[in-house]
Amino acid sequence: MTALAERSRVFSRSDLIFLGLAVVTTVGAVVVRSGSVLPFVVSAAAVAVLAALVGRAVDHLADRLGAGAVGVLQSALGNLPELFISIFALRAGLTTVVTSAIIGSILANLLLVLGLSFTVGSARHGVLRFSEQRARLIMGLMILSVASMLIPSLASYIHSPAAGHEVALSRITAIVLLTVFALSIPASLRREAEPRAAEQSAEASEEEGGGNHWPLWLAVGMLAVTGLAAAYVSDLFVDALTPAMNSLHISQAFSGLVIVAIAGNAVENAVGVKLAWQNQADHALSVVLNSPLQIALVLAPALVLLSPVIGGPAFTLVFNPMLVTTVGIATLAVLYLISDGESDWLEGSAMIGLYVLVATAFWWG
Repeated sequence: MTALAERSRVFSRSDLIFLGLAVVTTVGAVVVRSGSVLPFVVSAAAVAVLAALVGRAVDHLADRLGAGAVGVLQSALGNLPELFISIFALRAGLTTVVTSAIIGSILANLLLVLGLSFTVGSARHGVLRFSEQRARLIMGLMILSVASMLIPSLASYIHSPAAGHEVALSRITAIVLLTVFALSIPASLRREAEPRAAEQSAEASEEEGGGNHWPLWLAVGMLAVTGLAAAYVSDLFVDALTPAMNSLHISQAFSGLVIVAIAGNAVENAVGVKLAWQNQADHALSVVLNSPLQIALVLAPALVLLSPVIGGPAFTLVFNPMLVTTVGIATLAVLYLISDGESDWLEGSAMIGLYVLVATAFWWG
């Protein structure tokens, strides 16, 4: 009885339900391979359930590690699907899909996910307030990293002497970006005084989880396992994407920029909105914004350096002008909106609207 009571305190009934759904949908994604649309739907459901499990693990970590550490850890695990998807796509020679997915992931997090978080959180709690210092730090790094990532593209557009050396310039840029990321880790992990956020986190966990409390090792282990499982299922999702895309008549540019990007960011989508719903604005902001920051500072540079090893064509940081323009506009717009340390549902709705317009512009290819 003691062991049973201890387990009931660790796992709530809803925890057990989500664990069961995760197993069922993951196995279903592995088994269901026939048809053009069904494998796509099953694998997407598996990614969504795994994202919900990651969100629960973050709930139990938030009051222990602080917003910065949780954001970095969550974003690192949440970007695993994109890394695996991009590697497999590069090996298949789908460079255009990878470049679209990288910019699409940044746009989806900056506009769609953050906009949804602000809209949902503000609709329930009024104006959301968060640390201005942390917001400016993340967005400052975001602007610098996006600007650096786009240097090879600009060199190509204006036909500078560096235009014929995109591969070398991209590799040098990749090394610089990875170095900046390494230097930014201590500041991102620094825990500020967050008594209100910690209290809200504990109350939210008690409210939604029935008072259960996961040990630290279990929360971290659940994050790691579900993150890796999400990466594997996301690969199955991409395998199922081509038949579904052909069946539903979706262009490759739109699928890379929107569908693959959103699928690869399913973890952040669920976690960021859930944290905002629980009025944990600092944690939501950290989780959502650390993802595009790590895409620009880590994922894109890593693909540049890994492409000679994994096979396929050399991957460079040369993006088409439309991608460059939209990601630049989105980054500056978000910096302006969050620089005052607060946001509401109207700003969130405007961000979602901008994302819809960008996605629409790529519908025809």
